[in-house]
Formats: sequence, C-alpha cells, structure tokens
Amino acid sequence: MILACSAAFFVAGCSRAGGSCCPSRSTMLTGEYAHNHNVRGNKRPVGGFEKFREEGNEETSIAARLQENGYRTALIGKYLNGYGQQDQTYVPPGWDEWYAKLGRYEYYDYDLNENGEVVSYGSETEDYLTDVLSGKATDFVRRAAADGAPFFAYVAPTAPHSPATPAERHKGTLSDKAAPRPPSYNEEDVSDKPSWIQDLATITENESSQIDERYQERLEATLAVDEMVGSLVDELEAAGELDNTYIVFTSDNGFQLGERRLKHGKKTPYEESAHVPLYVRGPGVPAGSTVENLVLNTDLAPTFAELGGLERFEADGRSLAPLMRGEESPSWRSAVLLEAFLDGKSADEEGEGDEGSRTDQTAFQAVRTGTHKYVEHENGEKELYDLANDPYELENVYETADPALVEDLKARLEALRDCSGDGCHEAEDAS
Repeated sequence: MILACSAAFFVAGCSRAGGSCCPSRSTMLTGEYAHNHNVRGNKRPVGGFEKFREEGNEETSIAARLQENGYRTALIGKYLNGYGQQDQTYVPPGWDEWYAKLGRYEYYDYDLNENGEVVSYGSETEDYLTDVLSGKATDFVRRAAADGAPFFAYVAPTAPHSPATPAERHKGTLSDKAAPRPPSYNEEDVSDKPSWIQDLATITENESSQIDERYQERLEATLAVDEMVGSLVDELEAAGELDNTYIVFTSDNGFQLGERRLKHGKKTPYEESAHVPLYVRGPGVPAGSTVENLVLNTDLAPTFAELGGLERFEADGRSLAPLMRGEESPSWRSAVLLEAFLDGKSADEEGEGDEGSRTDQTAFQAVRTGTHKYVEHENGEKELYDLANDPYELENVYETADPALVEDLKARLEALRDCSGDGCHEAEDAS
C-alpha cells in the first residue's frame, strides 16, 4: 500500500484495526474503527465492497474530501474485496482517475477497470500486474504535476498476496532465503492458547519447507513493488515535486508464517498479524528518524486530511503530522483497539481461497498498550501477554496476572469496543 499526497523517512510500528484486509482498507479510507464504518469482513453480508458502499463510506472517504478541497485523486490497484462482482465499470465518487483491479489475485491474465472501461491484460512479460500498476502510477504523477494541482494517489499493488507470483526477472533470485524462525515458530507448548490453536498439529519438516518457499515467493514478488516505489520517487524528482510530496508506505495487515503453528494466515490478535510497517518520506520529516508511539491505520485518513488542508475531518484516529515533524507529544495515546468479526459466507462460496478465512473462527476484541495485550475472544476465551517481557507472546498470563492489571485492561477494552470520534481519543488516552 503506497499513498502519496502532494502539498528522510519516519518509521514506526503501526497496528491495523479490523481483522482482515477489507475492514483494514476501509479504516484507511475513513479513519474509523471497523465497528463504526461497519465493514466487518471481506465478504457479504457483513463486509466487502458492497457493505462499504451501502454504509455511505464512499461519499465521506478521505479521497472524496480531498477532491472537494481541490486535490486530483487516483486509485491504482486493489480497491476492496468483492469490487466489480456486480458492475465491473463502476467508479466510486471521490476519484478523478480509476485503475482498479477486477477479479481476484491474478498477476497475469486479468482485467482492470480503467476510468469506467474494462481493459484486459494477457500473459506477456509486459502484462505483469505490478509493472502495469507502476506505469499507471508514474503516468498519473507526471500528468498531475504538469497541471500544477495538488494530487493524492492511492497505489495498492496485489503483491505479495498469494498466490505470490514474482516477475520473470525476479524468479529464483531469493531462493536462499528462509522464513524467520522466532521463538513462536511452531510453538511447542500451546496449552495456554485458545482452543483452536491447541487443535493445530505441529509443523512438519516438509511443511516448514513449504513455508520457506512461500516466503521466498513473497519476497521475490515484492521486488517489483520496490522498483515501483523507486520509479515513483524518480518521477516525482523529475517533475520537481519530490520535496513537496509525502510518500506513505504501509500494509493492510500482517501475515503469519509458522508462528503459533499457523502455516499461513492473518486475522489474529498476535503481533505478526496485527503489527505492520509504516514508513513516511516527506517535507519536514527528519531523515532516518524512528518514532515508537502507538499508531494505527485509523490515523492515516486524518493525517492526509491535515496535510491536505482540510478544515475538519471527523475520525476515530488522529493526525500523525506532529510525530512526522519530530514534535514531542506527551498526550499521545497509550492504547489501541484491535477487533475482528466473524466473516460472511465461506471461502468456497465467495471464492476467496484458503487465505481469506483460514482464521475466521477467531472473532475477538483486544486492547493493546505499550506493554500489554489483553484479548477477549467471542467464545469466552481470554489471553493476556506481557509484551515488555514476552514480545513473542509465548506465555498467556491471564490466569496469573495481578488482578488489578486485568481489571484495568478490561475497563480500557470496554471503553474502546464501541467508541467513536473524540470518545475513542479519550478511551485511548486513559491510563
């Protein structure tokens, strides 16, 4: 996920609200927790593109607001799960230019909705999806910069989503890489974990090899994304706009490759799934700086709103602009809400594949602070981790923790689970 807005590097750990990619992307576009934008899954009836549209989120998205404020806007790549199933030529409000991927996760032989017209691509080298999207992005930047108007580009390549397909030039280049083996990899004792984790068999040697292969393919598929970012930077520099543009690089969710015996997947409260990278380059951002504050994908839209000069943007999140400038923020939030809901139809019914609903049984709500994570699963099971001393979440200390700590975290979660707007800020800031 790359977002650039015209108007060094800042690095922080970022969490994502919403248990799967569609809720998370909806949060990025609205600045709201999933329980407020109400896109609670990837599929009908609780989530997906149609739910986002039905809830009126398109008219109030950050793109629509920036467009109203004079920005030229473009979406390039993946929009929301289920987009194009009913109308492949639909272009949502708020976007001046639209190059949206139709179908699922093909890297060749796919269709794009290009400003209301379906365009088909084949299986030739030049049809590789990431390269095509890169060309669309740089072309948009070139034309928008020449026009002199401020611009906002939401660039969302499919890579490295499974089935991760590297460009031909990158195949086999990282075959010597193995997936990380943190202490949580193929965790030996899961008796303190939720029942569905306890039911998982340990990972075999053959399965570990398959995890390594998947990891290599994902890395190789990401190399073209790396080149895409480089091309965008080069184009901005050539247009004389690099020093006036913020580039935000992040993801809609993390991914698990063997941790806690999960051979692949997301939509869990654990750090590998909930914690994503966030890099920002732009004017006023100190080069090489790192910020450790708790930030969330609810913060992206209000950040773009402030950078884009919007007078007011209602959101559950808050602008990251002060952190990006290196300003001290003693009142910054001390907790965030993580939430995941049971999804809609099964994977086979909706065509999402095993990656879409592998952990669909793990509906939960959790509060994550700088030192602890407390999780309440829908089935009544609970988890508590001391992240300061147990960053790999190996020991669930819910049964043995100080009762005062448990009660405090329960109260914080209760305040967050249905919060909205300023109420979220108050709940996140409570200590």
